Amino acid sequence: MAHTNNETITLHAIVERTDELIDTLTELWEASVRATHDFVPEEILFEMRECLPNTFTYIHHLIVAKNEENIPVAFLGAEDEFLEMLFVRPEYIGKGIGRKLMEYAIDNLGIEILTVNEQNPNAVGFYEHLGFKAFRRTERDGEGYPFPLIYMRYSGGIL
Repeated sequence: MAHTNNETITLHAIVERTDELIDTLTELWEASVRATHDFVPEEILFEMRECLPNTFTYIHHLIVAKNEENIPVAFLGAEDEFLEMLFVRPEYIGKGIGRKLMEYAIDNLGIEILTVNEQNPNAVGFYEHLGFKAFRRTERDGEGYPFPLIYMRYSGGIL
């Protein structure tokens, strides 16, 4: 459990991926991306959004942080030891929820590796602060878009 502004946040491992949940997480993803990924053109954002329902359906681990009203405020997705995604509603960024999700992912899912957009320096700094170190860089992301990725590995640290 995390507390933000006297609000309790709970983490939920999601098994049943309902259409309603997928729609909610897609909207959360878009709000987060619009707030943190200003380098992504609108047409690419649309293409990425179209792929999300399939991703949410098939990703092995989907962990959702919910507020007291049971509304998702953040989520992460993981496969094996790889963090695939972590997104937080803009109004909850900087309140410790991303950190709580990462603590859960490292402790319970064995997360050791992640990628982060080089053009999102706040996210790079966030992961570095949690004990991740860069070990590789690519010019394009996994879908071939021209967004350089930094591959990071957990080296222990403050978590």
